[in-house]
Amino acid sequence: MERELSQKRADESKIVKQLDLDEYVGRLRELFARPKPLYMEGDRGLHYRFVKALESVEFKAPPKVGRLDDLWMRLSKQGVPALKEIFEAVKIVRYFIYLKSLKIEGEVGEWLESIEIPDEIAAIEAMFDEKGNLLESVDERLASLNSALKQNKEAIRQTLTRLLGGSKIAPYLVDRQVHYINDEEALLLRGGFSHVLKGSIIGRTSAGYFYVLPEAVHKLKEKESGIAGRLEELYYEIAKKTGAVMAGWVKFFRFIDRAFDRFDHYQARVEMARMEDLVFMLPDRSDSIILKDFVHPALSHPKPVSIDFDKPVLMITGVNAGGKTMLLKSILASAWLAKHLLPMRCDRHRSRIGGFRRIEAIIEDPQSVKNDISTFAGRMRQFSRLFGQNDVLVGVDEIELGTDSDEAASLFKVMIEELIRRRIKIVVTTHHKRLAAMMAGDERVELAAAVYDEKNRVPTYTFLQGIIGKSYAFETAERYGVPKNIVKLAKVEYGEDKERLNELIERSSTLERELRKKREELERKIGELERQKERYRELNDSMESELRAKKRELEKIYEEAVREAREALKLKDERAIHRQLNRAHKSVQRAKIEPKKRVERFEIGDRVKYRKSRGVIISIRGREATIDAEGIKLRVPVAELKRSGNPPPAPKPKSSVSLERSVATAGVKLDLHGLRAEEAIERLDSFISDALLAGFDEVLIYHGIGTGKLAHAVRTFLKGHPSVKSFHDAPQHMGGFGATVVEL
Repeated sequence: MERELSQKRADESKIVKQLDLDEYVGRLRELFARPKPLYMEGDRGLHYRFVKALESVEFKAPPKVGRLDDLWMRLSKQGVPALKEIFEAVKIVRYFIYLKSLKIEGEVGEWLESIEIPDEIAAIEAMFDEKGNLLESVDERLASLNSALKQNKEAIRQTLTRLLGGSKIAPYLVDRQVHYINDEEALLLRGGFSHVLKGSIIGRTSAGYFYVLPEAVHKLKEKESGIAGRLEELYYEIAKKTGAVMAGWVKFFRFIDRAFDRFDHYQARVEMARMEDLVFMLPDRSDSIILKDFVHPALSHPKPVSIDFDKPVLMITGVNAGGKTMLLKSILASAWLAKHLLPMRCDRHRSRIGGFRRIEAIIEDPQSVKNDISTFAGRMRQFSRLFGQNDVLVGVDEIELGTDSDEAASLFKVMIEELIRRRIKIVVTTHHKRLAAMMAGDERVELAAAVYDEKNRVPTYTFLQGIIGKSYAFETAERYGVPKNIVKLAKVEYGEDKERLNELIERSSTLERELRKKREELERKIGELERQKERYRELNDSMESELRAKKRELEKIYEEAVREAREALKLKDERAIHRQLNRAHKSVQRAKIEPKKRVERFEIGDRVKYRKSRGVIISIRGREATIDAEGIKLRVPVAELKRSGNPPPAPKPKSSVSLERSVATAGVKLDLHGLRAEEAIERLDSFISDALLAGFDEVLIYHGIGTGKLAHAVRTFLKGHPSVKSFHDAPQHMGGFGATVVEL
């Protein structure tokens, strides 16, 4: 246990020091009831809810308590604890009794209510006062022994007072004080005191004076030792009995000890947030870090940081002493604080911090003379450890440190690409533009440059994303006191060509990133169009399937009506014929989906609804309209449109005349007996029209035999009618030569 705690503290100490969080963590540790690692085991989301709930609860801080692992181990082995150790456990139990008395609501209250204090443990808690002393009510012998001890101490005091006030010893007193020598009360006397005071010399001064323990006081001290001894025996007896009770509840004590550490984590964080006006951030399941107005705890006069670190790599360039390293530390610190649910200063509502298994900082110079490791070799060793990890946030300050920047740029480009493949998120600072220029074309890399105020020749400690920044080495050197003539000579030595090259690198990287953004936008729009096209195809397929189903349904109804009509023509009984025809007529009526409705007037620009789609009318042609439904153009019947959104225009008065022929008047038989040829043909023409409207494909015409003149006129008309397929004499039972069956 101790080894594990020691390793956790070592890991914490290293990253805390690297990120300049020493003072912050020191202030937090002072709020703990006892030392512990900062990381909380278990469900982070649950811990976050508890911390947020406790922010609105007023409670007193827990008492300082030592670690009790040794006590629990001795109790499990039936050992006898000391009363001081028992009281340390009592302080934990007493604090939970206090917390339960607050009647906290919600999850925290439910958790506290689940911790039930057994009566035996509550009885042990009641044995001690606030300072850890046993109450005299625990054992009646305590009262008598404490009283005897108190009386003996008073007797010693009175004896010394009497001796100091005596006239016989006065000439030998060096002073009138009681001196404590090795926890013994003594008087400081001159030589020759033995004939006026019996006592033992227990010390001597350099001036030749003697520290004398009076015999009467010595006897009282021996008596006090006897009383104290009996008290110790009684204390041991009580501790033994109490320890035996506690041994039966070791599991409970271990449980409540862990619960105390858990609450200690919560209360220290809440108190820290209250004292310094900080907020809590719960890491999410992403690997994004979006900070708005974040302030690093080490800064006394901070300038808030806002950065969008959504991509796998963030490369920070720009002016020297412009805050690049502090931005790197701020990003890593925000992730580390969120990982440990420690309060921070930022805009909680606009910030977002992902969760990482580990946070690594490659910041300091790893050079070691003792181990014969150069700066670059040390950096390579640090990087080599990363290739066996994943889900890690890494910060690298001055990545080309210790070697040629051009060679390092190529090496680190390949290494960074491999680390990205291993799901390692990296933030890098560099003064050299070559690596930044090589990585600028990678869409997984985000650039950020420290902004420099060229007018006032000072860094602004702000950052602009998407560009490569200049280092402003000459300006920085001049700002920090390097003579201007030296800086001027350096500029000449550097040359204008290199300065122009740096500007071209910065401009080309900016243009490349702008083009990449435009390409991404075009690809996004193309993808959206493809999705709309697919949606239109699915909608079209659905409409065609629906149309085919409706067509099959109508064909089935039509065939059924035709079959019933033909059956009617074969019947001899006229009533049966009418009944069969009525059934055929009802079948035809089922084909009517809905009665004819008044067609609403629409105009271009009206918002309408067609089935499950909503859109805007962009054109109207006759009975069809074209609507734009979320980018998809549909041609639909106007009659099936409904308004959606805007009110219909006021109807204009209109006169109309319509003429409809009722299908109900149609029949399958026509009797022309007694009519002239002209009148008969007129009736026949009207009859066939009605039959066609009714959907009949066979009719029967009675014309008689007579002179044959009417029959000839009828058949001549039928031959020339475009809707007549054929005709023939009727069967004998239906009229024979005096009737004609017509197929339409």
